[in-house]
Amino acid sequence: MLDIDWGQATLLAVLLLGTGVVAGVIAGLLGVGGGIVIVPVLYHVFSFVGVDEAVRMHVAVGTSLATIVPTSISSLRAHRRRGSVDVDLLKSWGPAIAVGVIIGAAIAGSVQGITLTAVFAIVALLVALNMAFRPENFAIADRLPGTPWKQSVGGGIGVFSVMMGIGGGTLSVPILTAFRFPIRLAVGTAAAIGLIIAVPGALGAILFGWGAENLPPFSIGYVNVVGFLLIVPATVLTAPIGARIAHAIPQRGLRYCFALFLAITSIRMGFDIFG
Repeated sequence: MLDIDWGQATLLAVLLLGTGVVAGVIAGLLGVGGGIVIVPVLYHVFSFVGVDEAVRMHVAVGTSLATIVPTSISSLRAHRRRGSVDVDLLKSWGPAIAVGVIIGAAIAGSVQGITLTAVFAIVALLVALNMAFRPENFAIADRLPGTPWKQSVGGGIGVFSVMMGIGGGTLSVPILTAFRFPIRLAVGTAAAIGLIIAVPGALGAILFGWGAENLPPFSIGYVNVVGFLLIVPATVLTAPIGARIAHAIPQRGLRYCFALFLAITSIRMGFDIFG
């Protein structure tokens, strides 16, 4: 029999359901991947219910990666029907991203939680600054760089995405559009990239977290099963609500608010690291 504190387990389930609702609404509002919302919210939820700091960020990252698998499949199918997935880019970029994911998963499984927290805090702050201050129509060049630079960028996306527990969109869309890649193709292709990241990333989280101590109830390795089962349907159901709200609210203001959320999250995580 499992020794479970059912009061804590119930509270955790309610908070996890709320995480899915928040992630879905924000994803619908801003068109961002749920992982960039799920990870920091899970991190604070696990902190609130007293999950051990040694595994807190690992479980937040692993659970987020698991939730990205079904949502990426759904998103990819929708984008493929609209012809907004660049198959040629996936053929050239996919293997490099996959290698990056394997490397990132190995690193994430072997480092302390404080390292994952630091990686998330730094990259999330950079994403926030990009959202808040990137000029309209900004571009580095008119096309993606050739080999081997393109593969190096793809590998980097894989490494950092799996360490942060996010899908492909948060990093790949800004990078692609900085090289004048059409935004609709960037978003659609990012859904496929999210699947390349999430499947091996989630499996790695289970493998490297197998037998870890002080995990929250109902966890398989670093993936919390209850979190997965509650967050996925909540996110799917509430994302359309966020999308409808987005049409009634200025997008620039929303982006600034989300950038502020990420910046505050980064600072809060920084206090946890150095506090």
